[in-house]
Amino acid sequence: MGKFWIAILKAVVTLIVLNILAGFMYTRFDLTEDQRYTLSQPAVEVAQKFDSPVIIDILLDGNIPAEFSKLKSETVQLMESFVAKNKNISYSLVDPLADETQAEQTIAELQGLGLKPASVTIEENGKVSNELVFPWAMVNYKDQTVKVPLLKNKQGSTAEERINNSVQELEYAFADAFTKLSTTDKKSIAVIKGNGELGDIYIADYLSTVREYYNIGAITLDSVASNPQKVLDQLKNFDLALIAKPTEAFTDEEKYVMDQYMVQGGKSIWMIDQVAMEMDSIYTGGGSAFALPRELNLKDLFFKYGVRINPVLVNDLYFTQIVLATGEGNDSQYNPLPWYYYPMVFSRNNHPINTNIEAVRLQFTSPMDILENDYQKTILMQSSPLSKTDGIPRQISLDMITSQPDQATYNNGNLPLAVLVEGNFTSMYKNRVKPIKLANAMEEGPANKMIVIADGDIIKNQLRNNRPLELGYDKWTSNFYGNKEFLVNSTNYLLENNGLINIRNKKVAIPLLDVKKIAEQKTKWQIINIGLPVLLTLVFGLFFGFYRKRKFSA
Repeated sequence: MGKFWIAILKAVVTLIVLNILAGFMYTRFDLTEDQRYTLSQPAVEVAQKFDSPVIIDILLDGNIPAEFSKLKSETVQLMESFVAKNKNISYSLVDPLADETQAEQTIAELQGLGLKPASVTIEENGKVSNELVFPWAMVNYKDQTVKVPLLKNKQGSTAEERINNSVQELEYAFADAFTKLSTTDKKSIAVIKGNGELGDIYIADYLSTVREYYNIGAITLDSVASNPQKVLDQLKNFDLALIAKPTEAFTDEEKYVMDQYMVQGGKSIWMIDQVAMEMDSIYTGGGSAFALPRELNLKDLFFKYGVRINPVLVNDLYFTQIVLATGEGNDSQYNPLPWYYYPMVFSRNNHPINTNIEAVRLQFTSPMDILENDYQKTILMQSSPLSKTDGIPRQISLDMITSQPDQATYNNGNLPLAVLVEGNFTSMYKNRVKPIKLANAMEEGPANKMIVIADGDIIKNQLRNNRPLELGYDKWTSNFYGNKEFLVNSTNYLLENNGLINIRNKKVAIPLLDVKKIAEQKTKWQIINIGLPVLLTLVFGLFFGFYRKRKFSA
């Protein structure tokens, strides 16, 4: 018996020593195939910037549906990974609807903060019920709070796809929130004015979103005519130029200023309508209007970088809807109807900008030709396989809604609609006569990037009572599209130099239980999980009793 107790004592001492050493030599091992619990280096770097407490409230506690329980556990695992990298980070699980007597008031307050609930239909034992869940986290640092959406919903997603999409996005979502809270030296975005671009109220939601990351200013190119050098010098104080749906042609002088801005390192996002056509023109024109080419004097600029926007319209059977009123007075009804000139563009998932985003809605967009040259070009958006082009001038009429499209003619699909251009930028005026003289002009520049999108309305938010709505939300159909996420990702990609957005390329696959199989085999597994342990205990008890009886009766 003495040897037995000595062995027990040695084991206890060994465990105590190992625990003490673990306190000084903490490490974690990620044995998952997709390295789900290993943080990307950019996420580690941004998490380690905090030198005072960061408190994270995760609103996923309490009695939540099964699919959200998986999201909850994955979020907690991710938080543990961040806590391991910085002890200033802490988190807690919160049940926002714990007090049932205050549920309605709490729901209203959360929605007032912009936390949209997810409505979940639960079917159990033949009964169907609806529950509200708030899949959000609040990251608090000093006097700032950033909201983090935990649920990534996409049209047509199954429950399993929705959770996979959400888990895949978690690391980037929290790293992005940490970036917003820790960034002190913000980069700057110039909103270009002077050529009939969209008014501020129509790009307000985009601007309010990126203002969390960047400083925003305006540059008017009208002044190029009187003082081009001053305009260029002002523009060079900004890291990115945003050109949102110009409707008036650029002068050669204005174009040269933009050329020099880009050649000298300035990033840019061009949102261009090569065809002049608006739904308002159709409505005010009695149901039809003429689509005409729009001359912006930018063809040679884009051509230099291997991009050509064709002055034709994309007609796509993967469409979004418009709403038309039928009837009069109180008998009016608003019906969503197909509109083939409003393509629904699904993500190609070929780049961090477009990975795991909702479908984007474009309006009267045009196709691009991608030309061979030394620049690297990545197609970020393209039309569906069932699309074609319609030449202009052309009369666009609401009558097309009532006619059945001939699918056989939609045989020219997969048309490029947005492209990323990267490389060492060369001036389009190299070896050419310059329209004006600029100090320190360059013909060869450093590595740079720009994005060209063949639709100016991609950034345009709708209005309600003359107030901007969220970009991507269609008030007529109540549908949400991925326009804002695409543009914010585009901006972050162009301006980030820490590789944070590349986290979006991380692939995570979460195996979920088959709900139908669970229902069918519920009784079987209850018996196995509850009855089998009891049976094994009884068998072991009987065997042990029999063994003791034989041993001590001898």
